[in-house]
Amino acid sequence: MDLTKDKRYTLSSTSLNIIEQVKNPLYIKVYMQGELPSEFKRLQLETRQMLEEFQGYNSNIVFEFIDPLEDEATSMDNIKELYRKGLTPINISVDDKGKQSQAMVFPWAIAVYDNKEVNIPLLKNIMGASTTDKIIGSVQHLEYSTADALYKITNYKQKKIAIIKGNGELHEAYIAKFLLQTKESYHIGPFTLDSVAKQPLNSLTELKKYDLAIIAKPTEAFSENEKQVLDQYIVNGGKTIWLIDQVVAEMDSLYSPTGSALAFPRDLNLNDFFFKYGVRIYPDLVKDEQGSPIKLATGEQGNATQYQEFNWKFAPQVYSQSNHPIVKNLGGIKFDFANAIDTLKNGIKKTVLLQSSPYSKRIGTPTEINLNSVNEETSPADYLNKGHIPLAVLLEGKFHSMFENRILAFDQNNFQAKGKSSKMIVISDGDIIKNQLDKNGIPVELGYDQRSGNLYDNKDLLMNCVNYLLDDTGLINIRSKDLDLPLLDKEKVYENYTNIQLLTIGLPIAILGVFGFLFSFLRKRKYSR
Repeated sequence: MDLTKDKRYTLSSTSLNIIEQVKNPLYIKVYMQGELPSEFKRLQLETRQMLEEFQGYNSNIVFEFIDPLEDEATSMDNIKELYRKGLTPINISVDDKGKQSQAMVFPWAIAVYDNKEVNIPLLKNIMGASTTDKIIGSVQHLEYSTADALYKITNYKQKKIAIIKGNGELHEAYIAKFLLQTKESYHIGPFTLDSVAKQPLNSLTELKKYDLAIIAKPTEAFSENEKQVLDQYIVNGGKTIWLIDQVVAEMDSLYSPTGSALAFPRDLNLNDFFFKYGVRIYPDLVKDEQGSPIKLATGEQGNATQYQEFNWKFAPQVYSQSNHPIVKNLGGIKFDFANAIDTLKNGIKKTVLLQSSPYSKRIGTPTEINLNSVNEETSPADYLNKGHIPLAVLLEGKFHSMFENRILAFDQNNFQAKGKSSKMIVISDGDIIKNQLDKNGIPVELGYDQRSGNLYDNKDLLMNCVNYLLDDTGLINIRSKDLDLPLLDKEKVYENYTNIQLLTIGLPIAILGVFGFLFSFLRKRKYSR
């Protein structure tokens, strides 16, 4: 029986359905064992209890806890092997009654099933959060992380994702990390719209074979033929994720001798397309006081260049205010030169997933963007009634074709003016999906900003979008599970260390002593008569 208020140890029906699919032995190795800081001991305990629940429903699931640092002779080899598999450790500071020390922890597990492996992240990165807050967030995601891994490893890929090409979309190198993560669960293939000009009907037929189409930061205008193909794909039930930049503005163009660049509208010929579906993306830039940190050179000391961190307001750092499963419990999301989105009434259900902070506003284009703007002073009055600008919107319903009651771009006998229920996500920033490249041209983790060293939750956001649009198992709903995880207040413990020791250790001993004395006294008294 689960007597906890939040039903922490009651697995969801989705998890139980996934567990039933495990027909052969499935081994899970958890690399959290040995001397761990107190917070990670709690995560270790919660992980063990969660796996025991999984094992209780299916005896084919076997797990063990391993300490990769237990044997000093082999610890370096173990670390290298874990690095090779993508299991990176974290170095944390351990505070023991004011004494600081460093510890290395591998908050990972590996699931092995039928010669297939999948990594299970046990620690959720929450930028700017304390270790305690990270542990709480990680415990909330334990069931999702484990169930998601089991689903990936026990199910064959069935659904297909098309990465739309042909209109200047991002190069594969800049979406490599997203593709690597997505291909673990889905088939992925590039789909070029170049052939639409000559064979639009064949292109539409081929596109309909995909369950989801992703359009990542196009830079060239769409033709009417291409729009009709995409329109009919959507009307016939195809899911889409649009990552659109309506303004030409790039950070790289600012790193010049002048430190400035002109931002101007980009014509993608999609305004009427989105208008029919119920959204409008403005060719404006969102300027937010809750920006992202940026390091700029401020002078030189000797032969070394001095850098200082500033708040870059054209890169909003967005935290979700919605309880929708796509964005619930996510950390900061980093945007770059985002545009404003407006929703229109047309019978389609619209959910604002992400929006700017209250202290944000729209900047019209064309306009000059200058790095010196980091020094400008502002007041709350500058943002009065201007904030909370939508940046990501989910649309659900039966979409009407944009070519309804209009002349078609090409003849189509089976044209549908209104079709099946579908879903669409529109994000007003193509850089959300873009991973940076290191100095050797190797893609770095999606969401990692090399200029500031911060890791944002962009990858989790995008994977949630994909899973929500394609997931038939309800995995995404496990994310919204809230747990109440009470932890010790370290400050109070340190302040009352002696009293707590007496209370937790001395008092039970004293009670046992009194009981033993009374028991012995009454026993002697009884048998001495």
